[in-house]
Amino acid sequence: MKDKIDLSKLPRHIAVIMDGNGRWAKNKGAARLFGHKNAIKAVRETTEGCAELGIDYLTLYAFSTENWSRPKHEVQGLWDLLVFTIKNEIKTLMDNNVRLLSIGDTDNLPTKCQANLKEAMEITKDNSGLTLVLALNYSGRWELLEAAKGLAIDVKNEKIDIDRVDQHLFSNYLNTSTIPDPELLIRTSGEMRISNFLLWQIAYTELYMTDLLWPDFRKKHLYQAILSFQQRERRFGKISEQVNS
Repeated sequence: MKDKIDLSKLPRHIAVIMDGNGRWAKNKGAARLFGHKNAIKAVRETTEGCAELGIDYLTLYAFSTENWSRPKHEVQGLWDLLVFTIKNEIKTLMDNNVRLLSIGDTDNLPTKCQANLKEAMEITKDNSGLTLVLALNYSGRWELLEAAKGLAIDVKNEKIDIDRVDQHLFSNYLNTSTIPDPELLIRTSGEMRISNFLLWQIAYTELYMTDLLWPDFRKKHLYQAILSFQQRERRFGKISEQVNS
């Protein structure tokens, strides 16, 4: 399947809503954390697959601001698992020339998680291949509100003329100001919603939904999503004749 992909038409940025860990565990008669632990291989394969193809950016929705409302033992288990995984996967990131970044309200992450995240980002900062972006304690509405506040402060302090404010300038206040908008968004588990993820950035993103639960996601499924993307006509509000002329 990989050999069918047109390497000249790859999406520059792929975003993933990794959904279905809990259901995967329930189907096996196990606790939800069992599903989260078994999702690590899906993360590794997706990251390696993107790196091997030459994708520039991969953003993974790892923990939303709404996830704090889950049972405390699950939340704590998720952070413990994240700390372990980040530390354990640094060699894999280095072997694949992957640079690690994060978006979201990371200042409010558990202290140990913040420390491991900062260390991993520092170690991988000079890697020139795929940029892996972890969305942690993130929500699209939170990001937009923070951007609006920052812009309002600069207008109030006369750093910016209100008449200069346009879409491009506003984008500079987002967490993703240095990252291109995703061209392809993959969501697993069959759910048909965006779940407060990259609300500004996915205005013209191609959506790919699969019934597959995230722990079962592998490179071949990534290839299927990319092939689907490459078969679509991206018009950005234009008509087919304009795009193909």
